[in-house]
Amino acid sequence: MLAHQRHGVILEAVREHGGVRVADLVERLGVSEMTVRRDIGELSRRGLVARVHGGAAAVGGRSSEEPGFAAKSALQTGAKRAIAAAAAELVEPGASVALSAGTTTAEVARALREKPGLTVVTNSPRVADLLHDPADHDRTVVLTGGVRTPSDALVGPVAQAGLSGLHVDLLFLGVHGFDTAAGLSTPNLSEAETDRALMAAAARVVVVADSSKWGVVGLMSFAGLDAVDVLVTDRGLDAEAHPEITGLVGELVLAGPTDGGSA
Repeated sequence: MLAHQRHGVILEAVREHGGVRVADLVERLGVSEMTVRRDIGELSRRGLVARVHGGAAAVGGRSSEEPGFAAKSALQTGAKRAIAAAAAELVEPGASVALSAGTTTAEVARALREKPGLTVVTNSPRVADLLHDPADHDRTVVLTGGVRTPSDALVGPVAQAGLSGLHVDLLFLGVHGFDTAAGLSTPNLSEAETDRALMAAAARVVVVADSSKWGVVGLMSFAGLDAVDVLVTDRGLDAEAHPEITGLVGELVLAGPTDGGSA
C-alpha cells in the first residue's frame, strides 16, 4: 500500500472514531510500527491529525487557537510538577533566571521558591506573584510590562524593550508545541517575538514542556529545536521521538516518578 493510501486510511479512522491506536493501524495496514508512526508524524506536521501517545487523534483546535491559563492549568498536572522539580535542579543558588509565562513555568516558579539569592526576570504576572515575597530581601523579581494574552503572558514592544540588554544565566521557556520540523511554536504572533527576546537574553535555554506538546504546531514558529540547550519533558514522550529530539537539542531530560534522568 502506498503512503498516500495509508494516510487516507488513518484519516478515515480518526474522522470516524476520533482517534486510532498505532497497534490497530499496524494490523489493519500490514506494515511496521515504525512506518505507521512515520505516517502519523507526517499527517501531524501537515496539521491533519494530532499525534498522541500510542496513536493519532482528531485535531482539537486551530493553529491560532490560544487556550486560557485556567484551562491549561488543569491538564497534565502530575507531569508538570515532575518537570518543574527536574528543571529546578539546574539552578544554582544566586543565579539569574528568566521564566516565560505558562502553566509549566508557574510550576517551575513554585519549585524555585526555596532557592536562595535568585534574580528572576519574567513576563508572567503569575510567576512574579509566586516568587515575590516582601519579607525575602534575598530575591529580586523583575516583571516586564506589555499587553496581556489569554495565556497570561505580557508581550509586545514594551515587554521586548524591557528584556533588551538583559543577560540571565538560564531561561525556563514554556511552549505551545515542539516538533522536529516546526521547532518551538505559539498561536500568538506577539508572544513569538517576546519569546525570541527572552531567548536572546539567556546564556542557556531550557524548554519545559509536557509530552502532550510533542508534535503540536502553533501558528508561528519562533525557534528551532537546535536552539534549545536542555529540553525537560516527562516520561510519556513517545520513545520513537527520542532519537529525533536528541539529535537536535543539547540535552533531553525525562522527568517522572522514578527519577529525572536524561537520555
